[in-house]
Amino acid sequence: MKFIHTADWHLGKLVHGVYMTEEQKEVLYQFVNIVEEEKPDAVVIAGDLYDRSVPPTGAVELLNEMLFKINVELKTPIVAISGNHDSAERLSFGSSWFQHSQFYLKGKVDDQFSPVRINGVNFYCVPYAEPGIVRQLLGDDSIHSHQDAMKALIGKIEKEINHREVNVFVGHAFVLGGKTSESERTLSVGGSGCVGAELFAPFHYTALGHLHSPDAIKHETVRYSGSLLKYSFSEAKQRKSISIVTIDEKGVFSIEEKVLKPKRDMRIIEGTMEELLDPVRIQSEQTEDYLKVTLLDRGAIVDPMGKLRQAYPNVLHLERQLDVIDERKKESYGMKREEKKSELDLFADFYYQMTTDSFTAEKRKVMERVIQEALLEVNQK
Repeated sequence: MKFIHTADWHLGKLVHGVYMTEEQKEVLYQFVNIVEEEKPDAVVIAGDLYDRSVPPTGAVELLNEMLFKINVELKTPIVAISGNHDSAERLSFGSSWFQHSQFYLKGKVDDQFSPVRINGVNFYCVPYAEPGIVRQLLGDDSIHSHQDAMKALIGKIEKEINHREVNVFVGHAFVLGGKTSESERTLSVGGSGCVGAELFAPFHYTALGHLHSPDAIKHETVRYSGSLLKYSFSEAKQRKSISIVTIDEKGVFSIEEKVLKPKRDMRIIEGTMEELLDPVRIQSEQTEDYLKVTLLDRGAIVDPMGKLRQAYPNVLHLERQLDVIDERKKESYGMKREEKKSELDLFADFYYQMTTDSFTAEKRKVMERVIQEALLEVNQK
């Protein structure tokens, strides 16, 4: 059997104020062409189809168009789950009748652990869910972390798994030791968002989403496909691809990568203003790419962004080398001071990660009162 493993489309993604929809459309058309050429038995999408729970209209229309082309026009089965950026409820809409065209979309975790069976391969789909949701679903008060939740869910699957058949796990998780980038949302504060790769031992292949590089972890059977595009400058050196997995009746598999090429790459360049605006340098650059520019000039410069954008219209971020050095020193000092954070500071970090909004003094007072009340209640027990 042959299937394509992809994930982390993040449709509707906003990067430095620019919507990536056109770039996403470009690589998704390439993806559809690969599906048409390869004729896989299934396409597996391991979460984060959207970048936010309420995606913009253009993102919804693009997803609808691509899934229709793959599933209806190319008659290719799709196995998909929700990720931590998706709305589980929204993605679950219509899933019961989608199955009639072999579109198996699981948005919400539930107590049904039967696999999707395609050409002799069992796909066990576990969408992203907070530990509290799994704790309530399974009625197990011992579940407090993502590790606990994943272990419990896989335990349920193991009760009915047929080890004589080929079994593939489809999930969205942060495997311990995985390499992160700036565009991946933290699953939980304090490290409890990680799961161990050993949990996936019952499966011949584990198709994961969440981390954006196909090299995020080195493991024999557990693999991330990586994201469709570069979604932050921390991903500038990553390759973006999809994984074509061929697996035999004994579960032995091979992987071929197909690289996706956007119209505009995301790159980091540096130099003095004179060097960057040198006509010879400009001719050698892909000037339409999305760029982060580090200026090496030491003196004051009038309107550096305006000057750069005359030659490089898609400069998204500009920084001075001295500012970068100062910021690194501040971060190093801050890390030493903040090795042990209070509950309030941890919540402030979590709030910013989830909303990208400022944690105002008023919000801080409210949360401080809530934490004090909770601690008082715990101490009284």
